[in-house]
Amino acid sequence: MSQYLSRKKALILLEDGTVFHGKSIGIEGQAFGELCFNTGMTGYQEIFTDPSYYGQLMVATNAHIGNYGVALSESESHAIQIAGLICKNFNTGFSREAADSSLYDFFESQKLVAISDVDTRALVSYIRDNGAMNAVVSTKTDDIATLKKQLKEIPSMVGLALAPVVSTKEPYFVGDSSAAIKISALDLGIKKNILRNLASRGAYIKVFPHDTSFEVLSSWNPDGYFLSNGPGDPEPLHSAQAVATEIIAKGLPLFGICLGHQTIALSQGISTYKMLNGHRGINHPVLNVETGKGEITSQNHGFAINREETEAHKEVIITHTHLNDNTVAGIRVEGKPCFSVQYHPEASPGPHDSSYLFDQFISQINNHKKQPS
Repeated sequence: MSQYLSRKKALILLEDGTVFHGKSIGIEGQAFGELCFNTGMTGYQEIFTDPSYYGQLMVATNAHIGNYGVALSESESHAIQIAGLICKNFNTGFSREAADSSLYDFFESQKLVAISDVDTRALVSYIRDNGAMNAVVSTKTDDIATLKKQLKEIPSMVGLALAPVVSTKEPYFVGDSSAAIKISALDLGIKKNILRNLASRGAYIKVFPHDTSFEVLSSWNPDGYFLSNGPGDPEPLHSAQAVATEIIAKGLPLFGICLGHQTIALSQGISTYKMLNGHRGINHPVLNVETGKGEITSQNHGFAINREETEAHKEVIITHTHLNDNTVAGIRVEGKPCFSVQYHPEASPGPHDSSYLFDQFISQINNHKKQPS
């Protein structure tokens, strides 16, 4: 508990000059990134280790963070991916018997800066009204002028390709090698639970680096292809877009999630745009417009695809709509075994309303395998 009792002053400086104050949890330093917030009440470990959050400063809207510690088996990647944490109450102790360590020890092992005792309601209200923007969190509060200068050098998320940073450098395998279905997955920042969901449905997955060509992806003779979630702007990912274009043109099974969804849309001539705040939480309502059923979904994205262009497209059909703001939450390509969603059906953390999408993908693969070659 000593870290909690000996905390120093800390601050958050936004790129527009606004300052919010808090206290260090005991890890000194500073961190830069785009400021965003997540409304999830649970699942902080999965959120912090999700590669889609790479380079972002996370504001936790839940009042208590760290109270059930960290179970390493529940991480979504090999490391913490957020640039820094901002919260109201940071718990250095934990009450979960299955935990491997405290959240403090998890952060300290990676020297990740976190500050607490922040008026997170006021901070979230501010960026909700003024939009996501770059910021710095710092335990050094006596030289704001230098922080402002450093903050100006941080690039905007628009046009920023981050998938190359978080993607695997070498291919690797997940699942049972004797499985009946083989899937080539393009890693743009893939979450472990997506791979677990595919493997649990009888798939053997080979995960490839973000810039792998279609020729290499197909040389493994897969039955289907997957484009993963990931961080940053989808527009610069021209290699992944070219892969999606070729898969769709050949009529091969393709499923995309989040960044993969945006990549598929771009491959079909539909543009993307930076949202004011994005969607980040485990309570986002989505309507499946083809079945009429509602889903409560887990979401994490700061970009979306253009609705007007999608509606005008002759071959791309909107399958899902976000009920809060009418943004496109899912599409399919007419006459092709290709579909994608702007949310996380693996729901880690979150509800399981959308897990049927993995079954849908497997069904499409099996139907395609039955077709004469």
